[in-house]
Amino acid sequence: MKILVIEDEKPLQESISSYFQEDGSRCEVASTFREASEKIGLYQYDCILLDLGLPDGDGLKLLQEIKSLKRKEGVLIISARHSLDDKLEGLDMGADDYLVKPFHLSELRARVAAIVRRKKFDGQQQIIFQEIQIELSSMRVLVHGMPVVLTKKEYDLLIYFISNQGKVVTKNAIAEHLWGDDMDLADDYDFIYSHIKNLRRKLTAAGAIECIHSIYGIGYKFGIL
Repeated sequence: MKILVIEDEKPLQESISSYFQEDGSRCEVASTFREASEKIGLYQYDCILLDLGLPDGDGLKLLQEIKSLKRKEGVLIISARHSLDDKLEGLDMGADDYLVKPFHLSELRARVAAIVRRKKFDGQQQIIFQEIQIELSSMRVLVHGMPVVLTKKEYDLLIYFISNQGKVVTKNAIAEHLWGDDMDLADDYDFIYSHIKNLRRKLTAAGAIECIHSIYGIGYKFGIL
């Protein structure tokens, strides 16, 4: 998963980011309204964690901005505002969930995972594409019922391809999804070629049909041609 944590309390921001990164998720952070707005304009995420009390603006206005852009990211509000009116206002404006501070990080992770499943896979716990079976809760991949060992980047790449199956995805979009801000440090896309080559090799070696197709000069397309 790729997550944007919009939170001005540094200790909480760091705790959330570290917790999700331990599970292999990609976390980016923003401490102000302006910084968050810039990142949302530049990048895409699986889920946005949104604090309402930002030092330079109201988080609800940022939620309005996200919705006006017709973005598909899930939005989970994390706030010290615990009144029912605040919660209803946030949900009515399009937030997917609302969690009141303080909270357990394990509950936050469970809610984020549920939002992402609803957004991407209609709440399914399992994804099946031809011979490939993915168990989302355990991040387990099987081909013809036999487990295939993937690295975290290969797993994220497979999920990204399946969630965009039938579409042509550019090399830049893949790099941005997997590496976020750090993609700007790369001189070329050799790291993408390497991960895709390894993913293809592991899937086909396990008996899966070829489903990752290169589109010359553009990127890749996942599916059966």
